[in-house]
Amino acid sequence: MKQQVIMSKKLFFLVLLNLVFCSLQAQTEVLRTPTKQDTLNGSITPERIWWDIQHYDLTIKPDYTNRTITGKNVIEYNVSGKKHSDLMQIDLVSPLKIDSVFQKGKKIEYSQNQNIWYLKLPKNQSTTKNKIEIFYSGKPTESIKPPWDGGLVWAKDSLNRPWISVACQYKGASLWYPCKNTMYDEPDKGATISVIVADTLVAIANGRLLRKTKNNDRTLTYTWGVKNPISHYAISFYVGQYENISQTYKGTKGNLTMDYWILDYNKKKAERHMIPEVNITMKSLENWFGPYPFYEDGFKMVDAPYIGMEHQSAIAYGSSYKKGTNKIGGDISNTGWGKKTDKIIVHEMAHEWFGNNITAIDIADRWIQEGFAGLAEELVIADISGKQAGNEFMAGRFRTINNDKPVIARYGINEDGSQDNYVKGWAILHMIKMLIDDDDKFKKILQGLNTEYYHKVVTTKQIETYISSASGIEFNYLFDQYLRTKEVPVFEYELKNNELHYRYANCNKNFAMPIKTNWTKDNWIHPTTTWQSLPIEQLSTTVPLKTDLNFYITVKEIE
Repeated sequence: MKQQVIMSKKLFFLVLLNLVFCSLQAQTEVLRTPTKQDTLNGSITPERIWWDIQHYDLTIKPDYTNRTITGKNVIEYNVSGKKHSDLMQIDLVSPLKIDSVFQKGKKIEYSQNQNIWYLKLPKNQSTTKNKIEIFYSGKPTESIKPPWDGGLVWAKDSLNRPWISVACQYKGASLWYPCKNTMYDEPDKGATISVIVADTLVAIANGRLLRKTKNNDRTLTYTWGVKNPISHYAISFYVGQYENISQTYKGTKGNLTMDYWILDYNKKKAERHMIPEVNITMKSLENWFGPYPFYEDGFKMVDAPYIGMEHQSAIAYGSSYKKGTNKIGGDISNTGWGKKTDKIIVHEMAHEWFGNNITAIDIADRWIQEGFAGLAEELVIADISGKQAGNEFMAGRFRTINNDKPVIARYGINEDGSQDNYVKGWAILHMIKMLIDDDDKFKKILQGLNTEYYHKVVTTKQIETYISSASGIEFNYLFDQYLRTKEVPVFEYELKNNELHYRYANCNKNFAMPIKTNWTKDNWIHPTTTWQSLPIEQLSTTVPLKTDLNFYITVKEIE
């Protein structure tokens, strides 16, 4: 089972409680007091832990005019413990409501606690292949700033035609269907998604199209199937005036189906821009990360009414069909290298490896998804324009880090961390790459992660332990400093009698990152929080001391 990463669920629950305590200790700013709903939504409750999702069979019918949906989710599950609660926790956000629940044709009683629903199940549950059928309806939360706030997206394309989608990473899929709204448990056998729409529209979802059914009421049912495990928020759908471009890509595991579902008026743009960009990116990412993780489900890019989202095997694309790091073709790094790729294509494709193949157990560790996706942006640019270009592009992004709070948030309450999880998480991986100083070795580590944790959920601790073990270099100090605090280390120095005296300040006591400077040239120095010194030729000090720009620190001369 995917959720069985290393520890049992019960052991993981105890570890999680300890992590919550440690996270609270590590943060000194005033924190919002979690509500009971936060805990019920973000933790592994007794009503969640006893059942293991095997498959979601989801059917939905969106009503564009009234902005409502009706639907059904048939959840197949196994019982994972000898003793378990008589209650099953199902998450569904109001004003959506459960209308009825059935098991083996019999009605099941249920109760509601705001966005948490408890199903009263018979005690004599089978060990495997249990199914619960949940009917629901209502007006789902609407996303006003997709994908950032989460919910249904009721939009219109540029020809004023209906265009529907959903994006819900931060708050979770319970915004639009009943599920286990937690990342620690994914359906091991994947999901089936059936979308009922007017016969003038096309519905796209994850995986492969299984069938298209004509109904008696001038509607069509599009049924899509995913074979691989999939996170709740990575399940999605799109409705609009789509056309399909289908190609076969010769990848590292053989032929990969590549489908592009494009609004009809974007077809030429897709042929000119998207398809070449995707092919270049896929080649680069398979080289660095290993084979695309979902050959069985194929690969899709889908026009979306928001900038982008990493829906597994059905990636949302809503950018401008231009190279650059934003919709106007700019470059946020101010180096020029960001104009060599389409950031949205690269970033969202990278999530198929880090985010969808390897998924953080708790959203507090979302840097795992975003940091590696940021690294991918650098690696693809390096493959196109050279290693130095990739390094300069990354260094140019340092200035966008806010350091407002620690990257890792509090565990167990579905709390997202700082938005620095994108660039600061990426910065850690970049610095590790520089310290390993061996691209082949670094590549093996990235591929090793995708093999070791193939279709699994993970913690930050597992990632940092794996990287340290595989590299032979202890990197715990790096993760502690940049993920668990908001402080930026300061390299303090002074020059006395042709000796450079130096140390780190404004950091954890164990911080000890090797760096290079223009005074020491190609030689590594190994600062700690204790003063050290070494002889420096006077000739080297005719220019101000600068540290290697690949390392995220500040410099201060002591006078």
